Amino acid sequence: MRCTGGSAQKGSNELEPIIRIEQLTHTYSAGTPFQRSAVDGVELDIMPGEFLGVIGHTGSGKSTLIQHLNGLLRPTAGQVLLDGADTLKMTPDERAKAGIFLAMQYPVEVPGVSMTNFLRTAKTEVDGKAPAIRTWTKELSEAMKRLKMDPKFATRSVNEGFSGGEKKRAEVLQLELLKPKFAILDETDSGLDVDALRIVSEGVNRAKEASQFGILMVTHYTRILRYIKPDIVHVFADGHFIKTGGPELADELEETGYDAYLPEGSDSESALA
Repeated sequence: MRCTGGSAQKGSNELEPIIRIEQLTHTYSAGTPFQRSAVDGVELDIMPGEFLGVIGHTGSGKSTLIQHLNGLLRPTAGQVLLDGADTLKMTPDERAKAGIFLAMQYPVEVPGVSMTNFLRTAKTEVDGKAPAIRTWTKELSEAMKRLKMDPKFATRSVNEGFSGGEKKRAEVLQLELLKPKFAILDETDSGLDVDALRIVSEGVNRAKEASQFGILMVTHYTRILRYIKPDIVHVFADGHFIKTGGPELADELEETGYDAYLPEGSDSESALA
């Protein structure tokens, strides 16, 4: 079954999906202890300006799905199309220039490269031209202020010595400044306290409102979805989508857990095993 969002029409003209996932499958090699598909025939359309939340327990295949979308893994079968172009044939820099952005669950440290140089270089590569220094300095300063980041962080090495919350703010800072077509948010809420969660969520909402890009957010928990309202929620288990609904589905999961949405006779523990 192809999963679609709720904004397929704008006026009388039907929009094309910004991302189309076609029969994406990743099967572990014979002899591995898993003996199953980590991603099993996933089909999904994401429209411009649409926010999809993907929720699933540990081991459900969410991370494997993301690694395919970002080109870190090669699927056994299937395609991931961005505006009709097969992203699986692109190099990492080509995907970034095409408009794909990944906010990492565990952002890496890059010693010796300052945040300001990293961000301006990335902006230059994505846009195909360098931003004017005066304009860029003002834009960077204002974005950091909105995210309540210390201005001194602009001269520090990328993520070096940052707390977990500061690293996540730095990811959203990139999102605001680079303005992608499609953003993958990989458990952006993990490791955040209540205040940082609110600030990060506000940053994602601002970026989305300004650029109207598509978002796929993967998470274990539903708390961030109280701050960033998805257009549609998918429950992911055993390598595929098993339930689709509106924002209220996240509230149901908060109350019932995943067991109610798994195939009859299984539960989250057996699915993980």
